[in-house]
Amino acid sequence: MEPRVIDAWVNVNMGGAVPPEFLVRVKEDYFKAGSDFFKNVSVDEMIALMDRVGMEKAIITTDAIHFDEAVAAYATAHPDRFSLGVNIDPRQGMRTIRRMQEIAAEYPVATIKVTPFMFDIPPNDATYYSVYSKCIELDLPITVNTGIPGPPMPGECQHPMLLDKVCIHFPELKLVMAHGADPWWDVAIRLMLKYKNLYLMTSAYSPKYFPAELIHFMNTRGKKKIIYASDHPVLSTERCIEEAQKLDLREGVLDLFLYENARRLFFPEPAETVETD
Repeated sequence: MEPRVIDAWVNVNMGGAVPPEFLVRVKEDYFKAGSDFFKNVSVDEMIALMDRVGMEKAIITTDAIHFDEAVAAYATAHPDRFSLGVNIDPRQGMRTIRRMQEIAAEYPVATIKVTPFMFDIPPNDATYYSVYSKCIELDLPITVNTGIPGPPMPGECQHPMLLDKVCIHFPELKLVMAHGADPWWDVAIRLMLKYKNLYLMTSAYSPKYFPAELIHFMNTRGKKKIIYASDHPVLSTERCIEEAQKLDLREGVLDLFLYENARRLFFPEPAETVETD
């Protein structure tokens, strides 16, 4: 049976501008990727791919300040298939907060996204606090990259332990560790056990390289905590789904991972409560 899929991190406009040097380095030195790494994906191409792999929805990336109307058009034309994941720069202060409010009011936004290594500012810094408060107000999850990044950029600011006090001070915040948590998987898992609103997304991390402790967590207490994402085309969603189907998962866990956990968090039904147990 073809699996149900929601991909929580998809890029459709990576060929639209000259890439920054750190992305060139991660392409060449880390992923050893080909020409498909930096390319634009048309809406027709993306829908054809989604239909081919059984993907119901994709959360596509744009930016709050440098907002890409062409990307937003995917979601306005096909709101049943696409929602936006909006990158923000917490250093922009109230400019960022106002843009979050405006974009969420006009477009189908599924999540806010922040990448600490871009600023070398840890996520427990007060710079982020107004963003966290606005996410709670808008009832939007936020993804925060964790783990040592692939490109030659600062990694200490992405240690999962830096989210500990964030979860304490913002208990209503729905927070997702993105791009895995390598090499701090054990810390990330322990934090997810501690905080009901903390999750982990496997974007940019090939399923065939998932560590044993993550597989064990997915099969046991973390079956509703781990969310599939590819970072397509950085990692092909076709490849990731194929590898996910080969994981040693207990009955029902694959569907939770590929579909249901993302649906419940990013696309809940009215009055639906997110379950973590």
